[in-house]
Amino acid sequence: MYKTKKVLLLGSGELGKEVVIEAQRLGIETIAVDRYGNAPAMQVAHKSYVIDMLDPKQIRDIVEKEKPDIIVPEIEAIATSELIKLEEEGFNVIPTARAVKLTMDREGIRRLAAETLKLPTANYRFADTYKEFVKAAREIGFPCVVKPLMSSSGKGQSVCQSEDELEKCWKVAMEGGRVQNGRVIIEEFIRFDSEITLLTVRAVNGTMFCPPIGHIQKEGDYIESWQPHDMTEQQIKEAKRIAQAITDELGGYGVFGVELFLSQDKVYFSEVSPRPHDTGLVTLVTQNLSEFALHVRAVLGFPIPEITLNTPGASRPLKAGDELTEYSIGGFDQALGLPNIQLRVFGKPVTSVGRRIAVALSAADAVEAARENAARALEYLRLEK
Repeated sequence: MYKTKKVLLLGSGELGKEVVIEAQRLGIETIAVDRYGNAPAMQVAHKSYVIDMLDPKQIRDIVEKEKPDIIVPEIEAIATSELIKLEEEGFNVIPTARAVKLTMDREGIRRLAAETLKLPTANYRFADTYKEFVKAAREIGFPCVVKPLMSSSGKGQSVCQSEDELEKCWKVAMEGGRVQNGRVIIEEFIRFDSEITLLTVRAVNGTMFCPPIGHIQKEGDYIESWQPHDMTEQQIKEAKRIAQAITDELGGYGVFGVELFLSQDKVYFSEVSPRPHDTGLVTLVTQNLSEFALHVRAVLGFPIPEITLNTPGASRPLKAGDELTEYSIGGFDQALGLPNIQLRVFGKPVTSVGRRIAVALSAADAVEAARENAARALEYLRLEK
């Protein structure tokens, strides 16, 4: 009988689906867990469970039943305190339980970056009440960025342009937090030239970096990404310094999505996720090893010999405009008729406004051509009831 390792995935969205596929290519047994049934990764995993991801007892029950070799958190909203206990008992949490807990909490990671590691960040304040929020926003100045401390995919994030928008932005943050916690972070609005994701890989043979991924976000969620992003040598050097500092502090093995702002020759730390990043979907068509393949190899303890860019590329996610319990996607014929286009349909059972349900991926000889082709492909795709 073939013996293999067992990976338990906590979070089973589109990124988790690609992680499961890569793990199975190496003969790994996969178990997908999420708060709803028939999630994307569940559709390809060997086994799946539906639980309340914030319930520590339910997390523990699954872990004790399955006894996985590796626990891979793939979303933010998890009972992280239980992961810390499980790690203390000998379970392997990727990259570490501390990293998962810190990065779920914007306050923890921001204080670590700015106050402990002295990395360049936007000016910031925290607030627990609306009164504190108003005071903090006035101190930071307008416009300012408002985010709930715990959220994902930009949920609850907004830019407050003036005092007139304070009440609206507070409401957005309260409704968008993944955990019921009234605390928010108010950030200085940095007038950056561009923003990037620097995928940073910690493996048994050291730390490596993927070519920088440029991206555009709207309301905190990405609407386009491309690789490589044009940067000066000084910017690349500083970006790698920041990414290595934060990931060395977090520790463990795997892919980290380090988000950075570029402003002239300055580089500012924004956020970090201890897992593959949504903007990194573009690596499915650009690199010799996608971010998902890199993540699986690293967490299994295998070396990463090199990361190479095979071709420039771009990605454009298809987002739902309505809440639908039954839907299909049209426009495949036209989109796939374009040169060097690939599509990934996530297979989410239902849609909600703004939810990603597919992505168009384009490869080309130059970044601009890839971006244009991905945009054209997205124009053909449509959600059908």
